[in-house]
Amino acid sequence: MTVARDRPTDEETPLLDERHDKKPQPGPIPWNQFSIVLFLQLAEPLTSQVIYPFAPQLIRDLGITNGDEAKVGYYVGMMQSIFFATQAMTVMHWSRVSDYLGRKPVILTGLFGLSLSMYCFGLSKTFWGLVFSRSLNGALNGNIGVIKSMMAELMDSGNLAQAYAYMPIAWSTGGTLGPIIGGVLSRPAERFPSVFGNSDFLKEYPYFLPCAVPATFSVLAWLVTLLFLKETVRNPMPLSSLIATRKSKSNLALQTVAASTDPTASSIPSKTASDDYTPLPFRALLTFPVLVSAANYASLSLVDIAFRAIQPLFLSTPIALGGLGLPPHRIGAILSAFGILNGLFQVLWFAKIHDRWGAKRVFIAGIASAIPVFALFPVINALARADPGREGWLVWIAVAAQVVLSILISLSYGCIFIFISGSAPNRASLGATNGLCQMTVSIMRAIGPAAANSLFSLSIDAEHHYLDGKLVYVVMEVLVCVAVVIGCLLPHRVWTNGV
Repeated sequence: MTVARDRPTDEETPLLDERHDKKPQPGPIPWNQFSIVLFLQLAEPLTSQVIYPFAPQLIRDLGITNGDEAKVGYYVGMMQSIFFATQAMTVMHWSRVSDYLGRKPVILTGLFGLSLSMYCFGLSKTFWGLVFSRSLNGALNGNIGVIKSMMAELMDSGNLAQAYAYMPIAWSTGGTLGPIIGGVLSRPAERFPSVFGNSDFLKEYPYFLPCAVPATFSVLAWLVTLLFLKETVRNPMPLSSLIATRKSKSNLALQTVAASTDPTASSIPSKTASDDYTPLPFRALLTFPVLVSAANYASLSLVDIAFRAIQPLFLSTPIALGGLGLPPHRIGAILSAFGILNGLFQVLWFAKIHDRWGAKRVFIAGIASAIPVFALFPVINALARADPGREGWLVWIAVAAQVVLSILISLSYGCIFIFISGSAPNRASLGATNGLCQMTVSIMRAIGPAAANSLFSLSIDAEHHYLDGKLVYVVMEVLVCVAVVIGCLLPHRVWTNGV
């Protein structure tokens, strides 16, 4: 495998293709299928973001903390992390299966899992019911890596950056609508008594309505996928053939779908690796480009998910304990504002910024922007303590500054997606490469919310009150610095191995 040499480049030539001295001319984007892919992506952020505004209050309502406000963060973090923990166990397998069966059947399975789990979440009356629902969501949903693979297969190297600039449309729309839905529709019998006040069901299950909206959307997305989405994998294998081939143990590549370390695998001949449309064994994916891309994607996700987990908890925590003391609908409005601004900024500016400065520089700058983002948490609380009514402009200026700065973190995602697509050993292993990277990210995202929220709770604990309640922010700043160092391992010019 050839890895691009890190040679000096000026700011005008951040290349996607190591084999040419000029940036490839972009081809036309296939908008018919690309728009469907963007639509399908909307289901993921909707189902994940909808619970954020009401998650702290939901934990309080369950009574599991026995009124101890400092423990809310522990349980919120655990509830958020369990999805990524189960996803980490399965996403690699879903992505590898999609290299053989095709992207479409795996996406259908994932959408079914999203819908079922969200209905279950809204009907859960215990903490362990919530944990089971989130576990089901993560285990059945392998769409994250699969959709990225499909997007890369629809594009060429010339328009890939432009395509990734549109990805935030789906995520930002979901990030905008999700918090609005979660904040406005939670406890509807209390908030809208004239409309829902007579509903005993919604009084019994006050968080079912906001969960049912993204669940129903996932059903709609399932139908769109079934009827209109076209397969991007060449000659996908029927499920019956895959099972039969696995049973016969006659193909090493198929063996790795279920067990990449099968002791019998070494005795089975593999297909020629030079065939661009033959998926490679798992061990063939463990190359320097793939591992470096995965490490940077994981570190970026850990920084980002830690901020996204702390933010609603901070906004809902009373001012006296180190937060801002906002109700769910205000929190939803702030998170939605981020979604709108992020979507507009990414669509209008990501491709231009990428072309001007290059993937590596933009990636590192995006992660480094998290330093002032975390530093603003204690600043906001200090301003709120000086103005307990939260009517002063300084508090909201600081909140707005944090939201705007956090948009820069999202720039790094488009860059690392380009690095991952370029690192794949060949086109047929694109799904497995995305799956491997997504697995590492899911592990980090499983650790991130629980660890960050636990640190937040530990920091504000009345008995210890570490570093005057600022321990969590100091740890996060160190984490950002480590992520920047890992980012320096990326080449200045993106790999283009087989994709």
